[in-house]
Amino acid sequence: LFCFSDPRTDPWPLVHSPLPVTLLFVFYLFVVALGPFYMRQRKPLKLRGLLIGYNLAMMTLSGYMFYEFLVTSVLDNYSYLCQPVDYSQSELGMRMARVCWWFFFSKVIELLDTVFFILRKKQEQVTFLHVYHHGTMLFNWWSGVKYVPGGQAFFIGMLNSFVHIFMYGYYALASLGPQMHRYLWWKRYLTIMQLCQFVAIAAHSSYNLFTECPFPDGFNTAVFLYILSLIALFLHFYYRTYTRGKQ
Repeated sequence: LFCFSDPRTDPWPLVHSPLPVTLLFVFYLFVVALGPFYMRQRKPLKLRGLLIGYNLAMMTLSGYMFYEFLVTSVLDNYSYLCQPVDYSQSELGMRMARVCWWFFFSKVIELLDTVFFILRKKQEQVTFLHVYHHGTMLFNWWSGVKYVPGGQAFFIGMLNSFVHIFMYGYYALASLGPQMHRYLWWKRYLTIMQLCQFVAIAAHSSYNLFTECPFPDGFNTAVFLYILSLIALFLHFYYRTYTRGKQ
């Protein structure tokens, strides 16, 4: 299963070869490294209209993906405990594969988050956590779409899309200007929601490591270890921002 790509998704944009996403990631790292140097002598860009449009578009895309993951999994009687990939050309099998591709592609679009931070000279936002999360999700979901578009992986996409509806909603409000800051008191709860998401994904992927399920253990192991790294980084962020910050 790790050697043979899914013939349904293989011809889709950016899927066939790892080269395009690798080149994209290398370019992304160049932007992260050289962007602040480029902006050093320049004034920060406002980008207000662009940011409002971008965040609302990402919020809408997240809502669409959550709907597709949820409805397709219900219609196809997906199991939350053990769900192998449906490699058939059935309508529901293809529908799940398509939303998995859109979820992967959303990770490509989300690289713009970093670009906007740099152009606005918000360099303090471009943390190791930020770059690590954006870069790794790109490769994680490329491999997911190439080899296992659906099955157990649907749960990760569905949960993450749901959280991103609120995350990009928060960003959309924040991009309206300082007058909106009093309505953004719930940032802490957004971080808690993200942490709860990671714990749920860790429990979901680890369960199948101890049960017989025809979804590849290699993917569940990779997801579990990756999620542990995110839990550690987000807990550190939470402590630094909300606990130590308050003290």
